[in-house]
Amino acid sequence: MIRTKFLKCGLLAAILGLGALVPATLWAHGGGSGVDVDSCRIPVGGFWVHFTAYQPQLTGTTEYCDKIPETGSTTLVFDYEGKALRNMTVEFEITKEPEGSRVFYQAPAAYPTGTVNATINFTEPSDYLAHVTLVNEGQKIDAHIPFKVGVNQTSVSGSTWIIILVIVIALGYILYLSNAGFKKVVDSLLLIKKKT
Repeated sequence: MIRTKFLKCGLLAAILGLGALVPATLWAHGGGSGVDVDSCRIPVGGFWVHFTAYQPQLTGTTEYCDKIPETGSTTLVFDYEGKALRNMTVEFEITKEPEGSRVFYQAPAAYPTGTVNATINFTEPSDYLAHVTLVNEGQKIDAHIPFKVGVNQTSVSGSTWIIILVIVIALGYILYLSNAGFKKVVDSLLLIKKKT
């Protein structure tokens, strides 16, 4: 009995420890691919611009970055990080890839508020590229961030599958430990497998 309780506590600690290993940044902006990486940030020279997309008519205030779920009216927001860019001239462009055809262009201007908003009607699913160009003292510094529009959001991310798998294994193990009949079935299946 004490051994069973010890095993259950150990299992619970292992599950909580594994859950802590899944970085919170994987869940930011609809998923990601690394620790301390914000795929919505665009480095422009020595400055940073944060890119966010919204589809208020579909998902309210949900933020998107590299994967926008549906075609249609989409609000794109470019926010300067820091105040240095507010005094410089910046231009914005969205191109449909791979052909590079322009779907949006914001002429070079200074944006003292540090935020640029644009609403674009994406008519077809595709890959797109957001270009941010800093025009400073006759020099242009171009940076870009790729994103997709019309991405099927019903698919489950890899990190979600890992968590689901851990939960299923944990529940199965708890059921195994707590149910003698279930334990006999599993043990008999394991013995059959060993004999073959």
